[in-house]
Amino acid sequence: MKDVQSQPDHRNIDIKKVGIKGIKYPVNVLDRANQVQATVASVNMYVHLPHEFKGTHMSRFVEVLNEYCGNLNLKAFFEMLEAVKTTLHARSANLEISFPYFISKKAPVSGVASLMEYTCEYRGEINGDEHKLLVCVKVPVCTLCPCSKEISSQGAHNQRGRVSVTLFFKEFFWIEEIIEIVESSASSDVYALLKREDEKYITEHAYNRPMFVEDVVREVTEKLSKDARFTWFSVEAENFESIHNHSAYAYTEVASRP
Repeated sequence: MKDVQSQPDHRNIDIKKVGIKGIKYPVNVLDRANQVQATVASVNMYVHLPHEFKGTHMSRFVEVLNEYCGNLNLKAFFEMLEAVKTTLHARSANLEISFPYFISKKAPVSGVASLMEYTCEYRGEINGDEHKLLVCVKVPVCTLCPCSKEISSQGAHNQRGRVSVTLFFKEFFWIEEIIEIVESSASSDVYALLKREDEKYITEHAYNRPMFVEDVVREVTEKLSKDARFTWFSVEAENFESIHNHSAYAYTEVASRP
């Protein structure tokens, strides 16, 4: 049959990224407690398209995804990227995978267990011999406003927030390690299931640990800076304010280290 995508194009314009976006696929990822966790990922796959070709072969992306989705650890991620690049005869390839990650988490007093959801992303690129991989972990937290506590005779406003940590790394790490760092840097954790005694504990614990978004970002940054596995990272915090018509936001990054 006629291969339209491989026909020449005469407009002399390279396309930096062309491929498929937003395909949902079941994947298995590494889990510290259970070895492997089955989840469903949203996947974006792209390659560089030289100016001389009209289009790329979209079906080949899915063929590669189908081959590697059963064991998507960090090593297999680069193998999958290389397979995309080779299969599509491309100079560079990009792969972005976002998935919910679940951890069984016990409430602080009652000990009742429930599954807590976190969002994780792998963002990778192969360009010639250069390999890049970023891992992003998004963690829900609770913060209590230090200013509100200081000026109020009773109570203080608090809110849920989200902290996003994005990392370049040179040695393996567990997703759970990043989650633990973030949760220990906020006023309190967020839980899927709580009893009344847990709510009492969390409310009082947060009241005794007030945090601005700036505090959360600095706490996480300070802890990550002590870990030589991470050669570059960024920390982003957003509070979904409970008494303001805006979010509070802070961001910082630590430049590349040897």
